[in-house]
Amino acid sequence: MSEIGTTAALHGRELSMQGFTVEQVVHDYGDLCQAITDLACEHSAPIEIDEFRTLNRCLDNGIADAVTEYAFQRNSLVEDIGVKALNERLGFLAHELRNHLHVATLAVIAIRAGNVGAAGATGAVLDRSLIGMRSLIDRSLADVRVAAGMLPRRQLVSLADFVSDVKISASLESNSRGCVFTAGAVDSELALDVDREMLLSAVGNLLQNGFKFTLPNTEVLLSAYAVGDRIRIEVEDHCGGLPLGMDNLFPSFKQRGKDRSGLGLGLSICRRSVEANNGVLRVRDIAGSGCVFTIDLPRHTLP
Repeated sequence: MSEIGTTAALHGRELSMQGFTVEQVVHDYGDLCQAITDLACEHSAPIEIDEFRTLNRCLDNGIADAVTEYAFQRNSLVEDIGVKALNERLGFLAHELRNHLHVATLAVIAIRAGNVGAAGATGAVLDRSLIGMRSLIDRSLADVRVAAGMLPRRQLVSLADFVSDVKISASLESNSRGCVFTAGAVDSELALDVDREMLLSAVGNLLQNGFKFTLPNTEVLLSAYAVGDRIRIEVEDHCGGLPLGMDNLFPSFKQRGKDRSGLGLGLSICRRSVEANNGVLRVRDIAGSGCVFTIDLPRHTLP
């Protein structure tokens, strides 16, 4: 420990807090060495070899201490930012799950009391709450897998069977939202080499987004077809178009419509899930009508 080591650590901490780079921290000590040698020349006080060696050793120690403290402060800052972001996401998730669970609990209490039937409006509320909880959990699991860099568990999947599975849950949600859901016919020979759960989450997010923003009593259309060596899965809604433009749709925690339910994670997770399966996600605006989200994936054929 030395005086220069102590002051260098303070110097590194201050530069870190002020937003300087590690290169600027190191260059500061190079400038200090240059200033000392220039001052010695101006005063005709030559620096002896042993003195210069001592000076360099002190400056090296100063650089080491300053950079060490700088890195410590920078890592602490990054860790704090990461913890804050994680807490924010967990808080949003817990809040949304609690809301859905509260509504579902009230619906179950009413049905068990015998005042209402399961097939009526209260049953529809229960369905919406359960679907909402399932969607939140599916999104969160997909987000964790993509963010953790986990390799997709790819398998050859029949496109027709995949769309058939999507239709089951999508039909329930469209009924609860008061809109029409239509799924086009699919060639039985087409196949995808994908992580099925990731792609289900991606398509489910697009459909949920369509049901959320399409105008009342309008249609959300799901279609899947081949173009050359690619397969396209499209979700078209009738939201009236995208006046805000297409560049602002994908960031996490950004919600663009009047309906603020959900976490604003759907499209961001969807894009990352598609890209993890060697696909591309695009959106096309149909002015005055709606928009079309397209998942573009490599084409395969069933044996």
